[in-house]
Amino acid sequence: MKKKTQHGRFIVFEGIDGAGIEVQTKLLLQYLKKKKKPVERLYYPDYGGPIGILIHEYLHNKYDFSVGTQFLLYFTDFAKDKEKIEKWLKEGKTIISDRYFTSTIAYQGLRGFPLKKSLEFAKFFKLPKPDWVIFLKISPETSIERKFKEKKYLDRNEANKKFLGKLARFYERMIKSKVFSRWEIIDGEKSIPEVFEDVKKKLSIK
Repeated sequence: MKKKTQHGRFIVFEGIDGAGIEVQTKLLLQYLKKKKKPVERLYYPDYGGPIGILIHEYLHNKYDFSVGTQFLLYFTDFAKDKEKIEKWLKEGKTIISDRYFTSTIAYQGLRGFPLKKSLEFAKFFKLPKPDWVIFLKISPETSIERKFKEKKYLDRNEANKKFLGKLARFYERMIKSKVFSRWEIIDGEKSIPEVFEDVKKKLSIK
């Protein structure tokens, strides 16, 4: 009798800038590797590719795009990995993603791109849905403070406190409505080790 292939898990970390997404995705990746679990990591924007380079230049004010063009840029960055994500899941791997389509729904949605249209795009292109979205919750004040410690020059999103406050509220509405996935909220104001312990508990990872 043929052994049934175990389907993998797709975990996305979300939050406003400075929430600690990169740190927590790396910690989870390292932890699962130590446990000898099959795991892969993604991050968006993918600054190593041509689409990510263009996004980086937009974020640093070298270009200015309409909200529709912004959406298409970010969406293409995720869509290019569709087959890779599906392959990894079929192989039973855990995929950990530093942001995903849920970021675009929030960031471009706040700028006026309709939620309904975003979800129609995802459905038409059969974009893989995460099993969980872990939202690391912090205040706009903490966001700006952390980003200034990290780097000298902030991009157009990171430096805008009013935007970050509105973004946090937009995410809260998405979480309440369970947009595109199952969401879990974790207090991102805690220390890095405390946040990681909460992440493992939420995901039932030992």
